[in-house]
Amino acid sequence: MRIETCYFCSQPCYPSKGITFVRNDAKVFKFCRSKCHKNFKMKRNPRKLAWTKSFRRAHGQEMTVDSTLQFAQRRNIPVRYNRELVATTLSAMQRVSEIRARRERQFYKNRMRGNKATQMEADRKLVAENQHLLPPQYRDQVQEVLDVEAQKVDMELAEEEDLEVEEEEERLKEEKSKLKTKRKQRLVRGEGVEEMDVDE
Repeated sequence: MRIETCYFCSQPCYPSKGITFVRNDAKVFKFCRSKCHKNFKMKRNPRKLAWTKSFRRAHGQEMTVDSTLQFAQRRNIPVRYNRELVATTLSAMQRVSEIRARRERQFYKNRMRGNKATQMEADRKLVAENQHLLPPQYRDQVQEVLDVEAQKVDMELAEEEDLEVEEEEERLKEEKSKLKTKRKQRLVRGEGVEEMDVDE
């Protein structure tokens, strides 16, 4: 069974669920629920509604679709079964999932880093503008507290980057250990035992 995507909000439309609308020119529109269908009939632009995926993509809140990781187009072409092809495809799928997970992690960290920085700036501005509301004994300590918080945020970001570097180094070590060739021996007539390099 094929899982379609909603024309309006880009969510999955599962079989026997949702609404299908066929226009006079035979163009088919699939909708996941009546909310999307009604908004389509009202001629609303999905890029201007905050709950749709197209809005999130347009405003940098979602990972953009990476063309290097797209295998959906080739899915419908039948290929003759080949054991080597299956093995390489499985390893490629694993690698692709690793890359995608790493990129999603990086994307999330970049977004959160920006949010922390803007929040700190907003807090500083609020305190600077409204110092007259603070009790007199705390007015001198405000700047010191803000500086300490900024240092904590910087240290957290540095620790995250160090963890990323360590993960990358561990992954590279694992790949290098996999690439090491196996040694085998074979018996040669008249010469005795000979060493051979065998790739996995």
